[in-house]
Amino acid sequence: MMVNTDTRIGPSFSLSNRFKRLFWNIVYVLVFKYSPKPFHGWRRFILKLFKAKVGKGVHVYGKVKIWAPWNLELADFCGIGDNTILYSQDKISIGKNTVISQGSHICTGTHNYESKGFELITKPITIGANVWIAAEAFIHPGVTIEDDCIIGARSVVMHNMPKGFICAGFPCKPLKKRIIKN
Repeated sequence: MMVNTDTRIGPSFSLSNRFKRLFWNIVYVLVFKYSPKPFHGWRRFILKLFKAKVGKGVHVYGKVKIWAPWNLELADFCGIGDNTILYSQDKISIGKNTVISQGSHICTGTHNYESKGFELITKPITIGANVWIAAEAFIHPGVTIEDDCIIGARSVVMHNMPKGFICAGFPCKPLKKRIIKN
């Protein structure tokens, strides 16, 4: 993704990107954020208008804060709870049947702290299928969470998490194998 490498001398994103985000934010406030809770189809429609890739049966609640919908891929039947932040400066992919619980923060952008200009660094985040990200978890840029994984509430995920594990903590670590009984 093309960004300004020195944030002291100007914005990180192009003028066209900033205008798209301005337009998105206006639409977000007027017709997305305060739409009634059961209007998932309406919010899917709005996201698709802004070039998000949205599967069938996706539930995105109105108070989900989305930085750039065109950087989202939401597979069939995933759900994103209220007050989640999808800070999609880079691509965020969320797999089929995955649940992102309320207040979680999925963050694709950071800054180079070793640089005088604190240049922006963006890295995509991939969250697999049948994953549950519990309430208020934070997912760092560049992380992949494999299929069938569970991330505990308020965990801070700084590294990739393996398939089929229950993971938690700060920093988040795999704790035990997930056993699915049905």
